[in-house]
Parts: sequence; C-alpha cells; structure tokens
Amino acid sequence: MKKSILITGCSSGIGLDAARGMRERGWRVFASCRQQRDCDRMRAEGFESPRIDYTDPESITAGLGEVLEATGGTLDALFNNGAHGLPGAVEDLPTDALRTIFEANFFGWHELTRQVIPVMRQQGHGRIVQNSSILGFVTFPWRGAYVATKYALEGLTDTLRVELKGSGIHMVLIEPGPVTSKIREKSIPHFERFVDWKASPLRDLYESRLLKRLYESNGPDRFELPASAVTAKLALACEARRPRERYFVTTPTHIAGFLRRILSTRAIDRILVKLG
Repeated sequence: MKKSILITGCSSGIGLDAARGMRERGWRVFASCRQQRDCDRMRAEGFESPRIDYTDPESITAGLGEVLEATGGTLDALFNNGAHGLPGAVEDLPTDALRTIFEANFFGWHELTRQVIPVMRQQGHGRIVQNSSILGFVTFPWRGAYVATKYALEGLTDTLRVELKGSGIHMVLIEPGPVTSKIREKSIPHFERFVDWKASPLRDLYESRLLKRLYESNGPDRFELPASAVTAKLALACEARRPRERYFVTTPTHIAGFLRRILSTRAIDRILVKLG
C-alpha cells in the first residue's frame, strides 16, 4: 500500500508544490485547502482533497475523518502548512488581531495534530512535520504577529518531540526562509482589516518601508528559492529512517541560525534594526 500524507494549505505555494511533489514520489496525498473551490480544483487535478480550515474546528474533524475513512483508519504523515501573515508594528496590533492569526497559524495546527496523534499511536508510527519559518527562531521588524505564532509553534513542537519519545511518532520542523509563495499578497487583507497605520506614531516608517514592501512586488528576493526546496526537505522528513529535528532550507536560514549561536542578543538586535 502507498504511504499516506495529509497536507494542509494546498491552494498555492508550498502546499501545492508539496502535494504534487509527494505524489510524484509515490505517496497517497490528501491535499486539503481552506476553501471548497480550491478543493474542487485539486480534485480536478486528481487529488483527494478534504476541506480543512484551521479556524473552523468542525472542518478539522470532518476533514481528518474523510482521510481516515479513505485509508481504513491510518495516516503515515501530516504536514501542517497553511498559515497567513499580518504585518504591522506590534504597538499597532489590536489584541483581536493576534487572536485571529493564532487561530489560523497555531491553535488550528494544534487541534489537527492532537486528533492525528491517537491514530499514529495506535498504528505505532508516524511523522508530523511542521512548516515553521526562519521567523520561528529570529525576529524581524513589522512581523511581530507572525513571529509570535512561529515561536509558539517551535516551542510546542519541541515539547511534543520530547513527550512522544519512544512512541514511533517523529516531530519535525522545517524552517524555510524566503521561498516563493503568495503569503505577502494574502497578508494584505489582514493588514487592512486590523492596522490603522495612518494613526500610528510610526506612520512615516510605514510609508517609507512597510507599505512599499507590502504593495509593490519587486520580483524574487536575492536568496529566494522555489517551493520545491521545501518539498525536498519534506521528503527527507517523511522518508528518512531517523529524520532530523529541524531542516533549514534557504541560505538566510542557515546564516541566521549560525549568527544566533555566536552573537549576543544586543548584536543581533543591531543587525535587525538595520534590516528593518
């Protein structure tokens, strides 16, 4: 029998490439999306595509139930991937904005993971792969909401890895860095909904820095890699006999990891201020 994997956030970017890439490697892929129209598109491409919206607990239960019914109650791997950004200075973020992004980027992941663990315990094996970020271990100005969700994800995953020791279930973090996706465009509605930048004491910085990055596409970043670079790490995480705890993907992620080990917090802050 083919090994099975459930991948979330497959409408575009990393999730879409992961679904296609893992299918090419012989996996039975359940390519879930948040919106039904995207699920329909994935089904037209030959995928099994349950609807899973991290902000809708009922869809999580129903979507996973659809997967388990199709497989006879088993699941070899889960790739938690769907997430969105919310740019803006922390002092300008209403608390409700943080609640909203945590529902999509953290709480929903936790709910799906908790429902998958008993399945994997019962079968005695499994891989749960979390698509984190370079922003899961270093921060960056204007990205506080997203950073907070990824720092929380890293801490929760590290704890789970220790707690699941000996269960046959492996917890793995992938930390991409700049990868081609639509996260910038998809963050705009959340920014416009929650951030009143015109009333901010940092208005001048919004106009000179953030707004240009957010609304003006200048092509790929210098070190940007295609989504297939993440898929390659996902394949390792799912197929290696002893997967690593973390997989760095891009050059900036490797550099940031190295600098975090050798520099003081003050030195790193100075670098981040310049980059911001």
